[in-house]
Amino acid sequence: MLSPAAERGEAAFQAARRARRGRVLLGVALFLAAFLASAWMSEFHPAALASGLPRAGEYFLRLLPDLRWATLFGDWETEGSIAFWFYRLDKWALLLLETANMAALATLAGGALALLLSFPAARNVSPSAWTYRFARRGLEAMRTVPEIVYALILVWAFGVGPLAGIIAIALHTTGALGKLFAEAIENADMKPWDGVRSAGGNWAQACRFAVLPQVAPNMVSYLLLRFEINVRGASVIGFVGAGGIGQELYLVISQNYYEEISAIILLIVLVVAMIDLLSEAVRRRLGGEARA
Repeated sequence: MLSPAAERGEAAFQAARRARRGRVLLGVALFLAAFLASAWMSEFHPAALASGLPRAGEYFLRLLPDLRWATLFGDWETEGSIAFWFYRLDKWALLLLETANMAALATLAGGALALLLSFPAARNVSPSAWTYRFARRGLEAMRTVPEIVYALILVWAFGVGPLAGIIAIALHTTGALGKLFAEAIENADMKPWDGVRSAGGNWAQACRFAVLPQVAPNMVSYLLLRFEINVRGASVIGFVGAGGIGQELYLVISQNYYEEISAIILLIVLVVAMIDLLSEAVRRRLGGEARA
């Protein structure tokens, strides 16, 4: 037999348990209702998915090259050879180089602008509350607009070519890196800042000599990571005429040159993978030096 106090405690525990279970069930029901509503609004119908998947599979099968073992290592005029599959490799390599250059220039330009805006956007070092809010909202606006939208506008302004793509990626990079840089600054130790300020240093000197040395390794790591992302982005915005390999890829897709599509996609994957590996090695080296 339980004492009256224990019975009251057990009753209260069971009541709390039932209430918690009811809240969980209500949350699950609301989530399912929201999921079904979003699927209905976006026309995510099982019937459409079932009918579309075979067509997608058929398209990907068409992308596979017609390679033949007997002629696999033949010259570029021999059907069924690797050379025949990549018969425009010289042009594609130049376009891939242009794409990488676009990403590199955009990353450097966006990173430099993000560095300048990150200090006013960091709560702990911003000169005033209004400066902090203005810088934060500006960075949010820059990274909210997709790169391809920037590219569409800038192609109209600057014409078809890589310049529009570089500016488009740089604008989005500024907003994305500015937020990451500002968060790194907010996590910095403020004792060096107080020391520089108490010694008579101004705001810019305190940012340069007290904060920047602490956060520089993290900033470089973020910059390299953003470069990887921008290489992929530069491959996509070419679809709207912003230069690079994406423009060539859009052309062969629109004309249904299936083997050329697969060749270009494979080259993009290989280039991005190599850049990813190189950037990862550099980030690890920087991380090790920072810890040492």
